[in-house]
Amino acid sequence: MCLAVPGRVLDIEERDGTRMANVDFGGVVKEVCLEYLPDLQVGEYAIVHVGFALQRLDEESAKRTLELFATLGMLQEEFGDPWELAAETGGAAPTEVEDVIEEARK
Repeated sequence: MCLAVPGRVLDIEERDGTRMANVDFGGVVKEVCLEYLPDLQVGEYAIVHVGFALQRLDEESAKRTLELFATLGMLQEEFGDPWELAAETGGAAPTEVEDVIEEARK
C-alpha cells in the first residue's frame, strides 16, 4: 500500500535545480522533492506521497496522524525494509506474521 504520510522538514537544499529536503516521518528520514511546495520551510510539516511534498500540514494534525499510523503499524509497512520483515518472520505468510512477532516478544 502506498500512503500519503505527514513528515517534518529537517533541512532543504537545491540539487541540480530541484528543491529537495530530508523529511522525518516519525523517526524514518527520507529524501523528498519540494517542487510542489516552493515556500515550505525547515521545521514545517507536509503531506508526502511517492517522494513529493504535496500539501502543507499543521503540526498538531501531522503528529496525530503519525501516532495513528505508528499504532496501526502503517509506518513500518510503508517505510520498513521488506527483507528485514521477512527475516524477522522467517518467511511466514502474512496471516502468520502477528503470531511470529508475538512469539519473538516472549
